[in-house]
Amino acid sequence: MRLKDKVAIVTGGAHGMGEAEVRLFAREGAAVVIADMLTKEGEAVAADIAASQGRARYVQTDVTSERDWERLIAETIAAFGRLDILVNNAGISGSSVGDVDGLDGWNKLLSVNAASVFLGTKHAAAAMIPNGRGSIVNISSIMGFVGSADSHPGYAASKGAVRLYTKAAAAKYGPAGIRVNSVHPGYMPPMLNATNAAGRASKIEATPLRRLGEPIEVAFGVLFLASDEASFVTGTELVIDGGYISQ
Repeated sequence: MRLKDKVAIVTGGAHGMGEAEVRLFAREGAAVVIADMLTKEGEAVAADIAASQGRARYVQTDVTSERDWERLIAETIAAFGRLDILVNNAGISGSSVGDVDGLDGWNKLLSVNAASVFLGTKHAAAAMIPNGRGSIVNISSIMGFVGSADSHPGYAASKGAVRLYTKAAAAKYGPAGIRVNSVHPGYMPPMLNATNAAGRASKIEATPLRRLGEPIEVAFGVLFLASDEASFVTGTELVIDGGYISQ
């Protein structure tokens, strides 16, 4: 029960890595709000947690919309009375936007992957300040550290923005007792679901542990940063990549 009596929002929590985080948080005692555009999946995850005596609810949320963020925070506090944790997990891959040289794709990646983190942090921090404490965990990527010829440059730019924005936010909100950290996953599903067998094999070969990661392995790192065990940790990066960027 490492998050007993805590209230958390997880964006992109209806599937993949976000779902793993939601389910782990609920098992550890938190009330969890699943913020996602996937209504059917989000409601199913919330119902499954409730059936196991956990506390969860789904709120349809476009993380690029400031109005949706305002509504999400308001509904969370109305339902559970406070907000202790935000995980800015929602994001899209470079393969989802097509033309690597197109401005539309660049703007979409920066909007979904980076601007959403700014909006979420801004509004969550405002809700946490009266409590004198809180934890915000921003999901970046190994591509927030390194570039790759087979990755959309806008994806790397968006994830690098998350990494450095996290440090700026940690400095800004630290005096209010709010910690802000980033997590940098390596290669794993579901982001590689569209990758062919040869592509997956090359990613495994480039990873010292010689395997892909699993969403739950990231979720445990996020759990640590969200919990009081990390009470003196802010403005830092937790890399969970099987050793990829150590080379």
